[in-house]
Amino acid sequence: MSFLDKASIIGIILGFATLILGMIAKGANPATLLNPAALIIIGVGVTACIFICFPWVEIKKIPKLIKIIFTDRKQLMEKDLLPLFMEWADIARKEGVLGLEEKISQVEHTFLKSGMEMVLEGQSPEDVRHALEEELAATEERHNAGSSIFTQAGTYAPTLGVLGAVMGLVSALGHLDNMELLGPSISAAFIATLFGIFTGYVIAHPFATKLKRKSKVELQVNYFIIEGISCIQNGESKLMVRKKLLPYLAVSERADETKKGGE
Repeated sequence: MSFLDKASIIGIILGFATLILGMIAKGANPATLLNPAALIIIGVGVTACIFICFPWVEIKKIPKLIKIIFTDRKQLMEKDLLPLFMEWADIARKEGVLGLEEKISQVEHTFLKSGMEMVLEGQSPEDVRHALEEELAATEERHNAGSSIFTQAGTYAPTLGVLGAVMGLVSALGHLDNMELLGPSISAAFIATLFGIFTGYVIAHPFATKLKRKSKVELQVNYFIIEGISCIQNGESKLMVRKKLLPYLAVSERADETKKGGE
Protein backbone atom coordinates (compact mmCIF):
# COMPACT_ATOMS: atom_id res chain seq x y z
CA MET A 1 0.00 0.00 0.00
CA SER A 2 1.46 3.37 -1.06
CA PHE A 3 0.64 6.92 -0.05
CA LEU A 4 2.07 10.33 -0.85
CA ASP A 5 5.39 11.33 0.70
CA LYS A 6 4.31 14.66 2.20
CA ALA A 7 7.87 15.76 2.97
CA SER A 8 8.95 15.50 -0.69
CA ILE A 9 5.87 17.36 -1.94
CA ILE A 10 6.19 20.13 0.65
CA GLY A 11 9.90 20.45 -0.14
CA ILE A 12 9.29 20.88 -3.88
CA ILE A 13 6.56 23.48 -3.28
CA LEU A 14 8.79 25.43 -0.88
CA GLY A 15 11.66 25.23 -3.36
CA PHE A 16 9.69 26.81 -6.19
CA ALA A 17 8.10 29.31 -3.80
CA THR A 18 11.57 30.37 -2.66
CA LEU A 19 12.64 30.93 -6.26
CA ILE A 20 9.60 32.99 -7.26
CA LEU A 21 9.15 34.95 -4.02
CA GLY A 22 12.89 35.58 -3.84
CA MET A 23 12.85 37.15 -7.28
CA ILE A 24 9.89 39.33 -6.34
CA ALA A 25 11.61 40.39 -3.11
CA LYS A 26 14.71 41.35 -5.11
CA GLY A 27 12.62 43.41 -7.50
CA ALA A 28 13.00 41.02 -10.43
CA ASN A 29 10.11 40.01 -12.66
CA PRO A 30 9.36 36.24 -12.30
CA ALA A 31 8.21 36.32 -15.94
CA THR A 32 11.89 36.43 -16.93
CA LEU A 33 12.09 32.78 -15.88
CA LEU A 34 10.10 31.93 -19.02
CA ASN A 35 13.28 31.77 -21.07
CA PRO A 36 13.16 29.04 -23.74
CA ALA A 37 16.90 29.11 -24.38
CA ALA A 38 17.73 28.59 -20.69
CA LEU A 39 15.20 25.79 -20.40
CA ILE A 40 16.69 24.07 -23.44
CA ILE A 41 20.28 24.41 -22.20
CA ILE A 42 19.51 23.00 -18.77
CA GLY A 43 16.74 20.54 -19.60
CA VAL A 44 18.17 19.06 -22.77
CA GLY A 45 21.75 19.44 -21.59
CA VAL A 46 21.24 17.53 -18.34
CA THR A 47 19.25 14.87 -20.19
CA ALA A 48 22.10 14.49 -22.71
CA CYS A 49 24.65 14.08 -19.91
CA ILE A 50 22.54 11.42 -18.19
CA PHE A 51 22.12 9.50 -21.44
CA ILE A 52 25.87 9.58 -21.99
CA CYS A 53 26.68 8.49 -18.43
CA PHE A 54 24.19 5.67 -17.88
CA PRO A 55 22.99 2.66 -19.88
CA TRP A 56 19.39 2.59 -21.09
CA VAL A 57 18.48 -0.21 -18.68
CA GLU A 58 19.06 2.23 -15.79
CA ILE A 59 17.69 5.35 -17.48
CA LYS A 60 14.31 3.75 -18.13
CA LYS A 61 13.90 3.31 -14.36
CA ILE A 62 13.81 7.09 -13.77
CA PRO A 63 9.95 7.30 -13.70
CA LYS A 64 9.92 4.52 -11.10
CA LEU A 65 12.59 6.32 -9.05
CA ILE A 66 10.58 9.55 -9.10
CA LYS A 67 7.54 7.59 -7.92
CA ILE A 68 9.60 6.25 -5.01
CA ILE A 69 10.64 9.80 -4.10
CA PHE A 70 7.06 11.09 -3.96
CA THR A 71 5.38 8.05 -2.41
CA ASP A 72 5.83 6.02 0.73
CA ARG A 73 4.74 2.43 0.96
CA LYS A 74 3.60 1.01 4.25
CA GLN A 75 6.10 -1.55 5.42
CA LEU A 76 6.96 -3.48 8.55
CA MET A 77 9.48 -1.71 10.76
CA GLU A 78 11.74 -3.08 13.48
CA LYS A 79 9.23 -2.23 16.22
CA ASP A 80 6.58 -4.24 14.35
CA LEU A 81 8.89 -7.19 13.68
CA LEU A 82 10.23 -7.64 17.21
CA PRO A 83 7.02 -9.05 18.75
CA LEU A 84 6.53 -11.13 15.60
CA PHE A 85 9.93 -12.77 15.93
CA MET A 86 9.37 -13.32 19.65
CA GLU A 87 6.09 -15.10 18.91
CA TRP A 88 7.64 -17.20 16.12
CA ALA A 89 10.62 -18.13 18.30
CA ASP A 90 8.27 -19.38 21.00
CA ILE A 91 6.30 -21.49 18.49
CA ALA A 92 9.50 -22.86 16.92
CA ARG A 93 10.82 -24.01 20.31
CA LYS A 94 7.56 -25.77 21.16
CA GLU A 95 6.53 -27.20 17.78
CA GLY A 96 9.63 -26.91 15.60
CA VAL A 97 10.07 -24.54 12.66
CA LEU A 98 7.44 -26.45 10.66
CA GLY A 99 4.91 -25.14 13.15
CA LEU A 100 5.42 -21.73 11.52
CA GLU A 101 4.40 -22.85 8.04
CA GLU A 102 0.85 -21.50 8.20
CA LYS A 103 1.95 -18.15 9.62
CA ILE A 104 4.71 -17.74 7.02
CA SER A 105 2.23 -18.40 4.20
CA GLN A 106 0.32 -15.29 5.33
CA VAL A 107 3.39 -13.01 5.30
CA GLU A 108 3.38 -10.29 2.62
CA HIS A 109 6.90 -8.96 3.21
CA THR A 110 8.88 -10.50 0.34
CA PHE A 111 12.31 -10.56 2.02
CA LEU A 112 10.98 -11.98 5.30
CA LYS A 113 8.92 -14.61 3.52
CA SER A 114 11.84 -15.65 1.32
CA GLY A 115 14.12 -16.09 4.34
CA MET A 116 11.61 -18.06 6.37
CA GLU A 117 10.82 -20.32 3.43
CA MET A 118 14.50 -21.25 3.28
CA VAL A 119 14.29 -22.12 6.97
CA LEU A 120 11.28 -24.35 6.33
CA GLU A 121 13.24 -26.08 3.56
CA GLY A 122 15.80 -27.12 6.14
CA GLN A 123 18.71 -25.00 4.94
CA SER A 124 21.47 -24.33 7.47
CA PRO A 125 21.66 -21.01 9.34
CA GLU A 126 24.91 -20.20 7.53
CA ASP A 127 23.39 -20.81 4.10
CA VAL A 128 20.28 -18.80 4.90
CA ARG A 129 22.29 -15.84 6.22
CA HIS A 130 24.66 -15.95 3.25
CA ALA A 131 21.81 -16.04 0.71
CA LEU A 132 19.95 -13.16 2.37
CA GLU A 133 23.08 -11.03 2.73
CA GLU A 134 23.91 -11.59 -0.93
CA GLU A 135 20.39 -10.47 -1.83
CA LEU A 136 20.80 -7.34 0.28
CA ALA A 137 24.14 -6.54 -1.37
CA ALA A 138 22.54 -6.80 -4.81
CA THR A 139 19.62 -4.62 -3.67
CA GLU A 140 21.98 -1.99 -2.29
CA GLU A 141 23.89 -1.91 -5.58
CA ARG A 142 20.66 -1.37 -7.53
CA HIS A 143 19.60 1.40 -5.17
CA ASN A 144 22.99 3.13 -5.46
CA ALA A 145 22.75 3.02 -9.25
CA GLY A 146 19.36 4.75 -9.10
CA SER A 147 20.41 7.54 -6.73
CA SER A 148 23.63 8.14 -8.69
CA ILE A 149 21.56 9.25 -11.71
CA PHE A 150 20.23 12.22 -9.74
CA THR A 151 23.61 12.84 -8.12
CA GLN A 152 25.19 13.21 -11.55
CA ALA A 153 22.32 15.39 -12.78
CA GLY A 154 22.89 17.66 -9.79
CA THR A 155 26.58 17.86 -10.64
CA TYR A 156 26.12 18.75 -14.30
CA ALA A 157 23.20 21.20 -14.01
CA PRO A 158 25.10 24.13 -12.39
CA THR A 159 27.97 23.75 -14.88
CA LEU A 160 25.54 23.81 -17.78
CA GLY A 161 24.07 26.93 -16.20
CA VAL A 162 27.47 28.60 -16.47
CA LEU A 163 27.64 27.48 -20.10
CA GLY A 164 24.25 29.10 -20.68
CA ALA A 165 25.45 32.32 -19.05
CA VAL A 166 28.50 32.44 -21.32
CA MET A 167 26.33 31.87 -24.38
CA GLY A 168 23.97 34.62 -23.21
CA LEU A 169 26.79 37.08 -22.65
CA VAL A 170 28.14 36.39 -26.11
CA SER A 171 24.71 37.33 -27.42
CA ALA A 172 24.59 40.41 -25.16
CA LEU A 173 27.90 41.66 -26.52
CA GLY A 174 26.23 41.89 -29.89
CA HIS A 175 23.92 44.57 -28.46
CA LEU A 176 26.54 46.94 -27.04
CA ASP A 177 25.37 49.62 -29.42
CA ASN A 178 21.75 49.28 -28.25
CA MET A 179 21.30 49.98 -24.53
CA GLU A 180 17.61 49.06 -24.63
CA LEU A 181 18.50 45.50 -25.62
CA LEU A 182 21.70 45.18 -23.60
CA GLY A 183 20.05 45.09 -20.16
CA PRO A 184 17.49 42.38 -20.97
CA SER A 185 20.16 40.37 -22.80
CA ILE A 186 22.46 40.34 -19.77
CA SER A 187 19.53 39.46 -17.51
CA ALA A 188 18.56 36.57 -19.76
CA ALA A 189 22.16 35.36 -19.79
CA PHE A 190 22.04 34.59 -16.08
CA ILE A 191 18.65 32.88 -16.12
CA ALA A 192 20.39 29.69 -17.34
CA THR A 193 22.78 29.89 -14.36
CA LEU A 194 19.81 30.32 -12.03
CA PHE A 195 18.06 27.31 -13.57
CA GLY A 196 21.25 25.24 -13.34
CA ILE A 197 21.81 25.97 -9.66
CA PHE A 198 18.15 25.47 -8.80
CA THR A 199 17.93 22.19 -10.72
CA GLY A 200 21.14 20.88 -9.19
CA TYR A 201 20.81 21.90 -5.56
CA VAL A 202 17.06 22.13 -4.99
CA ILE A 203 15.89 19.20 -7.13
CA ALA A 204 18.52 16.68 -8.28
CA HIS A 205 20.78 16.39 -5.22
CA PRO A 206 17.85 16.29 -2.75
CA PHE A 207 16.20 13.62 -4.93
CA ALA A 208 19.38 11.53 -4.71
CA THR A 209 19.55 12.00 -0.93
CA LYS A 210 15.90 10.98 -0.50
CA LEU A 211 16.49 7.79 -2.50
CA LYS A 212 19.59 6.97 -0.42
CA ARG A 213 17.71 7.56 2.82
CA LYS A 214 14.78 5.36 1.81
CA SER A 215 17.22 2.67 0.69
CA LYS A 216 19.04 2.82 4.02
CA VAL A 217 15.80 2.41 5.98
CA GLU A 218 14.80 -0.61 3.87
CA LEU A 219 18.23 -2.23 4.27
CA GLN A 220 18.21 -1.66 8.04
CA VAL A 221 14.86 -3.41 8.34
CA ASN A 222 16.10 -6.32 6.22
CA TYR A 223 19.27 -6.72 8.31
CA PHE A 224 17.01 -6.82 11.34
CA ILE A 225 15.05 -9.58 9.64
CA ILE A 226 18.22 -11.59 9.04
CA GLU A 227 19.06 -11.42 12.75
CA GLY A 228 15.53 -12.40 13.70
CA ILE A 229 15.55 -15.41 11.38
CA SER A 230 18.95 -16.43 12.76
CA CYS A 231 17.56 -16.33 16.31
CA ILE A 232 14.68 -18.62 15.33
CA GLN A 233 17.00 -21.08 13.57
CA ASN A 234 19.29 -21.18 16.59
CA GLY A 235 16.35 -22.09 18.85
CA GLU A 236 16.55 -18.91 20.94
CA SER A 237 13.85 -18.29 23.53
CA LYS A 238 11.57 -15.33 22.98
CA LEU A 239 13.25 -13.48 25.83
CA MET A 240 16.66 -14.03 24.26
CA VAL A 241 15.27 -12.90 20.89
CA ARG A 242 14.03 -9.73 22.53
CA LYS A 243 17.39 -9.15 24.20
CA LYS A 244 19.32 -9.61 20.94
CA LEU A 245 17.03 -7.56 18.71
CA LEU A 246 16.15 -4.72 21.09
CA PRO A 247 19.40 -2.77 20.36
CA TYR A 248 18.31 -2.42 16.70
CA LEU A 249 15.35 -0.25 17.69
CA ALA A 250 15.46 3.54 18.01
CA VAL A 251 16.05 4.81 21.54
CA SER A 252 12.43 5.93 22.02
CA GLU A 253 11.08 2.65 20.62
CA ARG A 254 13.52 0.71 22.80
CA ALA A 255 12.25 2.51 25.90
CA ASP A 256 8.63 1.68 24.99
CA GLU A 257 9.51 -1.96 24.35
CA THR A 258 11.43 -2.18 27.63
CA LYS A 259 8.40 -0.81 29.46
CA LYS A 260 6.20 -3.44 27.80
CA GLY A 261 8.60 -6.17 28.81
CA GLY A 262 8.42 -5.07 32.44
CA GLU A 263 4.64 -5.12 32.55
